[in-house]
Amino acid sequence: MLPDLVYPLDGRPADGEAMAVAPGVFWVRMPIAIPGLDFINLYLIDDGDGWTVVDTGLRSKKIEELWRVVFARPGFDKPVRRVICTHFHPDHIGQAGWFEAEYGAQLWMTWGEWTFGRLLSLEALPEPPPAVLEFYKRAGLGDEALAAMKTRGYGNFGKAVTPIPRALHRIVDGQVIGIGRQGWKVIVGQGHSPEHACLYNAELNLLISGDQILPRISPHVGVYPGEPEADPLSLYLGSLPRFDHLPDDVTVLPAHGDVFRGLKRRLRDLQLHHDERLDALVEALATPKMAIETLPVLFRRELKGEHAMLGLGEAIAHLHLLINRGRVTRSLGPDGADLYAAA
Repeated sequence: MLPDLVYPLDGRPADGEAMAVAPGVFWVRMPIAIPGLDFINLYLIDDGDGWTVVDTGLRSKKIEELWRVVFARPGFDKPVRRVICTHFHPDHIGQAGWFEAEYGAQLWMTWGEWTFGRLLSLEALPEPPPAVLEFYKRAGLGDEALAAMKTRGYGNFGKAVTPIPRALHRIVDGQVIGIGRQGWKVIVGQGHSPEHACLYNAELNLLISGDQILPRISPHVGVYPGEPEADPLSLYLGSLPRFDHLPDDVTVLPAHGDVFRGLKRRLRDLQLHHDERLDALVEALATPKMAIETLPVLFRRELKGEHAMLGLGEAIAHLHLLINRGRVTRSLGPDGADLYAAA
């Protein structure tokens, strides 16, 4: 039996502080206003005459101020040479443009994450396109919910990020990035985002896991109108074995939650978690349901507002995986919404 997770650090860094997790590696914690998440973990790596920052936080004057506090501390007053963003989500890439403007820092990312983030940051419309409304109608949203969606505009991603740099230093799976005197190997995961980059340092036995592997929650894996037939949950579960070769006592530095050890236990639990949800979903679909009607099956509490929309994306991801495994069928109901049923 695999041992429980271990949390090796005593406490967490306060706002504007940087806590050492290994020689030359520091944990910074920034407040964010995202449903279900109050903070994001960001990391500083000593790069000799400067710093490499891993992930940046949301676009926020508060976070800008806190970064300035961090770099004003004794021993931290060096320039930021490079920003590595694990993926395109705003809490990770949101301040990349600020770091470029403030320090001239280069942005390092995988190609898929940078291009998708740039695309979303430049896309803004007064209301959702017809194809987007059709996507959510087929998911089971009623006329009232669709009408409310029209009033919120479309393409609000750009409001949550500083201008994403036009220039990129591309990183790829298997690449070893030299930071200071050490090498960090890129391990790319999928599902939560297109090409999520994690960073493994064998010498320090550290894994910066971003959102790909979190200690207490499962990363969000959802289907959205931009790729309506996607199967991201298959991609996510299929990418977890890419971390099997790492030692079990590796110290994992996640984007949310606490620094932990027990990687193999966490990988197993993530797989089991999704297996249980998938089986419960098939059982519930003995009676055909719209995607939105499956939320109580997958989530223990009632979801509302933005939580419900995120949950709906996750529900569709589970349904698409089951369709592709031949366990569920989909048909178009008389009201224009898809009906899912156990095969």
